[in-house]
Amino acid sequence: NQPLALALGNFDGLHLGHQKLIRQNIIDAQARKCTAAAMIFEPHPLRVLFPERAPRLLISTARKIELFALLGLEMVIQVPFTRDIARLSPQYFVEHVLCHTLGVESVSVGFNFTFGHKGAGTPETLQQLGSEKGFAVQVISPVKVGNEVVSSTLVRQALEVGEISRASRFLGHLPMLEGRVVQGEKRGTTIGYPTANVAVPSELIVPGSGVYAARVRLSGETYSAVVNIGRKPTFHQDYPVSIEAHIFDFDKNIYGKGIRLYFLDKIRDEKKFDGAEQLVSQINDDAARARKIAASAGFQELL
Repeated sequence: NQPLALALGNFDGLHLGHQKLIRQNIIDAQARKCTAAAMIFEPHPLRVLFPERAPRLLISTARKIELFALLGLEMVIQVPFTRDIARLSPQYFVEHVLCHTLGVESVSVGFNFTFGHKGAGTPETLQQLGSEKGFAVQVISPVKVGNEVVSSTLVRQALEVGEISRASRFLGHLPMLEGRVVQGEKRGTTIGYPTANVAVPSELIVPGSGVYAARVRLSGETYSAVVNIGRKPTFHQDYPVSIEAHIFDFDKNIYGKGIRLYFLDKIRDEKKFDGAEQLVSQINDDAARARKIAASAGFQELL
């Protein structure tokens, strides 16, 4: 019943650049008395066109929509991405999707936005077509942190090497992993550090191996934790990467429950110890450091 002010993009991670775009789109929507909306394609176009090049995602679609809502967006249009859509020309996409189907009054895109067959459409293409079809186009300039232009790629690179504070600066919020608590080896219980083993969807990126201070969100409550990501080299020659969270001051059966880990900082790299006794001594130190980091950190999902 109302024309749309539409934000276009992939928005993986909803980093500072994405947040700027969404906020500008909302301001534009209010000025035009439009509905502030975003259109996203799922799955990520590269997963359909070039699966071998598809990046691990920073956030799930559900988390993306949640962050959109926190920013104040009113509507999300989620479109299944297919090879047929990939073949649409920029002109066809504008005329039939943006104009005829959605009735946009304005469109907001990032400075490096591409659309249409083989990415032939650019922000300049969109501006030209917008002037022909009668809708406004906002092109949002890049956001820099220091001398670096914020991007999802930079966030991924930071997380892969465990640079949590750097990733947080690009994101404007804490890096987060969500998954489900599953059965593990239960070795943690025998050494005094029971852990929640977290299974995460395979398409999500996992921070690099190491020990981290974190917040845990579980059944509506927030706790502090120390998290280990790695292959358990003290006990195994070769083991799949596992994610284990020791939640402080917590003793409940949570198998099968959904869990979120918000990473605060990396404490150390993963390493092999001579035995359980040496490992426990190190975990004592890790836990003390994690408690200290958690005590001095605020818990904000979106800054």
